[in-house]
Amino acid sequence: MTQVFDAQGNFLPVSVIEAGPCPIIKVNQKTLLLGFEKVKENKLKKPILGIYKKAGIPPCKIMKEVPFDNKESQEYKVGQELKVDIFKEGDFLDITGISKGKGFQGGVKRWGWGGGPKTHGSMSHRRIGSLGSSTCPGRVFKGHHLPGHMGVKKVTIQNLKLIKVIPEKNILLVKGAVPGYNNGYLIIKKAKKK
Repeated sequence: MTQVFDAQGNFLPVSVIEAGPCPIIKVNQKTLLLGFEKVKENKLKKPILGIYKKAGIPPCKIMKEVPFDNKESQEYKVGQELKVDIFKEGDFLDITGISKGKGFQGGVKRWGWGGGPKTHGSMSHRRIGSLGSSTCPGRVFKGHHLPGHMGVKKVTIQNLKLIKVIPEKNILLVKGAVPGYNNGYLIIKKAKKK
């Protein structure tokens, strides 16, 4: 992340995203198979490498299938590259990524529990406590909020405003934070609810 100032002099926190070029490997009825970030042939397994050779495209590290509108099917051809010029400044975007992993966490951090008593000899400040069931039903219901693994989930942040497009470097400046760690991979789509 970094910061920029708009025309009115307002301070804006932005995420810097390298978006493309993404070559089209395959065009299906409702989906496009896209590649991203070129890689050496010896870094890929032979079945994956065969897909790139069949399309006549240099191998890429990431291969992802994305849906698209059927009406636009004539616009896309195998070998064509999608770049940042498909977006305009002022567009709203939905950005999907894998959230940061936080390991095994207790209920206070994971679910925002208030915790137990803090004084008067209490020994259970951040512990689970009663689960709320006795002999009937005599078990813990599925989905009950308990300590466990936190993070590393698919997360979509909706309606992030596109502040600036830098086409010569394939860079987007998006207002606000995006999911995941630095140098992680994201899927960028035009916002559905805006």
